[in-house]
Amino acid sequence: MMIAYLDQQLRLGPGAEADPHPAGGELDPELEAASEDFGGVARALPAVVLRPGSADDVAGAIRLASRSDRLTVAARGNGHSVAGQALAPGGIVLDMRAMARIELVFSDGGQPCADVGAGVLWGELLEWGVREHGMAPRSWTDYLGLTVGGTLSNAGISGQAFRKGPQIANVAELEVVTGEAERVVCSPSHRSDLFFAALGGLGQFGIITRARIPLYPAPRLVRWIRVVYSRIEEYVADAESLVACGEFDYVEGFAFLNRGDDPASGWDSVPIGPGSVFEQDLIPQGSGPLLYCLELALNHELNDDVDKRMEELLRPLKYIKGLEFSLEVSYVEFLSRVNLAESEARANGSWDAPHPWLNILISASNIVDFDHEVLQPMLKDGIGGPMLIYPLLRSRWDPRMSVALPDSEVFYLVALLRFTRPYPVGPPVEDLISQNREILNRCRSNGYDFKLYLPHYKTQPEWAHHFGKNWARFVNLKARFDSRAILAPGQLIFSRAHPPTS
Repeated sequence: MMIAYLDQQLRLGPGAEADPHPAGGELDPELEAASEDFGGVARALPAVVLRPGSADDVAGAIRLASRSDRLTVAARGNGHSVAGQALAPGGIVLDMRAMARIELVFSDGGQPCADVGAGVLWGELLEWGVREHGMAPRSWTDYLGLTVGGTLSNAGISGQAFRKGPQIANVAELEVVTGEAERVVCSPSHRSDLFFAALGGLGQFGIITRARIPLYPAPRLVRWIRVVYSRIEEYVADAESLVACGEFDYVEGFAFLNRGDDPASGWDSVPIGPGSVFEQDLIPQGSGPLLYCLELALNHELNDDVDKRMEELLRPLKYIKGLEFSLEVSYVEFLSRVNLAESEARANGSWDAPHPWLNILISASNIVDFDHEVLQPMLKDGIGGPMLIYPLLRSRWDPRMSVALPDSEVFYLVALLRFTRPYPVGPPVEDLISQNREILNRCRSNGYDFKLYLPHYKTQPEWAHHFGKNWARFVNLKARFDSRAILAPGQLIFSRAHPPTS
């Protein structure tokens, strides 16, 4: 049925190709929705959108695409890529949200796991796990409105990753449909080549249709803490000491503007909890244009002495005394903390504006210089949204996975998450893209050890440089699992016209 439907929709005959333009000049709303993403910058109209109900449906779509010399297939989760990574120009877009089943299973060793369709949102998994079973995964993203298949195709990181690793390091099993239309159940011990290739593989080797995620008892409460620094040197020293000792359950942080007249990203963005007030007079004289907020969390139960534990852990830190804030929330409330920001962005129109975000993984040895040479001179007026800066540990990432990382053991995520109003109220998107380009140019000219997270390049030489010594392995895996370059065309790594050669 599905193949017949697609044949009809694509009007494929021998030697024919899909027509991406609907008849009658009226644009199909479904095609329109699948022609752009959250970034709002790239646009490409597909020929058809399919809601697969099973891995067999996904395999059927890939087999159909293989009958053509040009058709491609892209998996789309909740549409939150930012540079067109989930687009398929004139091809087939798979709406993976249709695959949203969740089931409790147990491994051979008795480990409880969530067996989930790739289209399940992490927020849905959290709600189901805690409500039904009192359990949850142990690694998250800050924003939970992302699909399991989407984040596992990239990495999935948040403040837990320094302890528990990224989301791709917390997977027991995958079901993947390769670009050869082969349906494979894989794990670290079975078909491990495909398992590790697909994790962080940018959708290049196969479409993840199901994942088995280990579950652990969910804590009841979280002590949510923020402390403020005036100097980047003290901020990174404390952040790195905390990820090394591993006493906190969550370590993140961000830069914000050192001025009180900007409620979107200035002093008012730091306090948490009712009645919290940012005492401006406590900021040292001569502080620079940016301040830094270290964000921490301690998971605990009702009978834990969390106040004493928090006091002991904060005592050696060199933050500005008096600029500390804390709040007691439930575990689900803490993990869902971005929901309020989403609601506000939707209300003021910035949610629907273009989001030319920039995410950089940069070595700890370069982070202070990056702050002095890039952040402070270029972003002293802010970006209209969060400027995240927090450390991760390379040892928590399996080197067999496809993600490209800086060489150092400690590296930072720098995430510039722009939430500006649409032009002409906000700046032209071209100016924001140009600023991102200049930031990367400065990183290269200064010789920083860095990689893009959620990378997007336009030429294969750029991709080869991104993957470095692992590029040959990446190409060989592509040749094995998607030899005709059918999958994930929006990444612009390979094309049907120039398939990989091993």
